[in-house]
Amino acid sequence: MPPMPDQAGLYRQMYRIRRFEETVLDAFPKGLFYGTTHTYIGQEANAAGVLAHLGAQDIVFSNHRCHGHFIAYGGDLRALFAELMGKATGVCGGLGGSQHLHWRNFYSNGVLGSTAPIAVGTALAEKAKGSPAVALLFLGDGALGEGTVYESLNMASLWGAPVLFVVENNHIAQTTPIELALAGDIAARFNAFGIPCQRLDSSDVLEIHTAAEAEFAALRAAPGPRALVLDTQRFGPHSKGDDTRDEAAMASIRQQRDPLALLAPKLAEAQRAALEAEVQAEVAAAFAQAEADPFPVALP
Repeated sequence: MPPMPDQAGLYRQMYRIRRFEETVLDAFPKGLFYGTTHTYIGQEANAAGVLAHLGAQDIVFSNHRCHGHFIAYGGDLRALFAELMGKATGVCGGLGGSQHLHWRNFYSNGVLGSTAPIAVGTALAEKAKGSPAVALLFLGDGALGEGTVYESLNMASLWGAPVLFVVENNHIAQTTPIELALAGDIAARFNAFGIPCQRLDSSDVLEIHTAAEAEFAALRAAPGPRALVLDTQRFGPHSKGDDTRDEAAMASIRQQRDPLALLAPKLAEAQRAALEAEVQAEVAAAFAQAEADPFPVALP
């Protein structure tokens, strides 16, 4: 039996993502951020559970809803706040904004499905070098309407690219419910290319952690593409305020599927309260530091 994961560590990771994203949504109307933003509230268990198995050499590709992935990867909260504010201390010097991040082996892009061929190509390059690195690609269900994704699946399967495709199926692409946009079965799409696919309908970070552990172990043992489909729910709007879903239905979903509420009872109340207070102070300090940071110097 594998050792029990660090439950307090997973809770901390999810709570850090939650408080960061709530701070972003609260502050956005004040005009402190540039561009748009797509928060990860409700999906925290995916990032925390999957990225816990990442090796130092592995490469992560994210999408427009990238903050949770970046934070779980180990990214700095102050640098992320600063990036959204267009500050010089931002992850990309304030030039990438909310959707376009690069730090170490982490990359995100706001163009739907665009990172699929990049992830597959990078995985193939690592394989050709004899590197043990694998690529991890996060996709939303909306990206499954993009042709470049299927070209990437085909190439990954043909050439044995060591890449794990993680589909975060939150059942709505911006404002279009999945039943109006996606025919057939998601797992069958991967199976059609000979790519093994595991599907999990859960917001329990411990269940996701276990499922991801199996996928990474299989991928490292026999390099070649694999897929993990996580049926999930985002609690917030697509971006800042364009949520068309029924409020009562979403309140019910949140009550049943909040990953923080699911894990909280497994921690001692005093431990959880102390952890939350530490994270709240950390997020507040990171926000204040970023707000005080300078803007980039204009080029002559």
